[in-house]
Amino acid sequence: MPADIISAIRQELTIQADEKTKSNSRRFFKENVAFYGVSTALVNRIAAHYFQDAKFLGKKGVFALCETLLKSDFSEEAFIACDWSYRFHSQYEPADFFTFEGWLKNYINNWAKCDTLCNHTIGSIVEQYPQHLENLKQWARSDNRWLKRAAAVTLIIPAKRGKFLEDIFEISDILLTDPDDLVQKGYGWLLKDAAILHQAEIFDYVMKNKNIMPRTALRYAIERMPADLKRLAMAR
Repeated sequence: MPADIISAIRQELTIQADEKTKSNSRRFFKENVAFYGVSTALVNRIAAHYFQDAKFLGKKGVFALCETLLKSDFSEEAFIACDWSYRFHSQYEPADFFTFEGWLKNYINNWAKCDTLCNHTIGSIVEQYPQHLENLKQWARSDNRWLKRAAAVTLIIPAKRGKFLEDIFEISDILLTDPDDLVQKGYGWLLKDAAILHQAEIFDYVMKNKNIMPRTALRYAIERMPADLKRLAMAR
């Protein structure tokens, strides 16, 4: 049955593939990214439809299917894997973090896969089990650009809720002068969303570090701030 579900998904994605969608999707990446060419809305519908069969396999069985989908390297299959893994967020246990970490290390190779896995699946387990914040800080010190970006973007949704501010600053400190623009955008995005409920603290952090913070990260961090604060932050 698991093989039948995977086969049916791949057949559906092949049937729904569109060359224009594939071409448009690739424009957003510097890397060579594998796409069928299926719109996000359609992928979401396919994920929901086939989950009705997959869910009877339970968390362990579905996570095994997710890994099979991730191994294919196709972005649409990765998005389905991320959707399915998050559907079990109410059943997460601390050890599941290391399953997700393995996926991140072995199968994530572009910013879209990284953000999709981290924003919901990994972000949710860290929010439930904050001891894994220490793992994120280890990722931030990695040589792997996707682990470094993941250290920041995993906390996007908790940041919007005002959580983990000191940990956000610690991770941002580690990533502060990283030369990779995708890492800079990742922690800048994190600071921007932390500023929703902690504008004064984020502004102070930016002002303290603006002389060494890459301009890409700085612009992201202050994007939602009032014009007068933006002018102060951007001033040389």
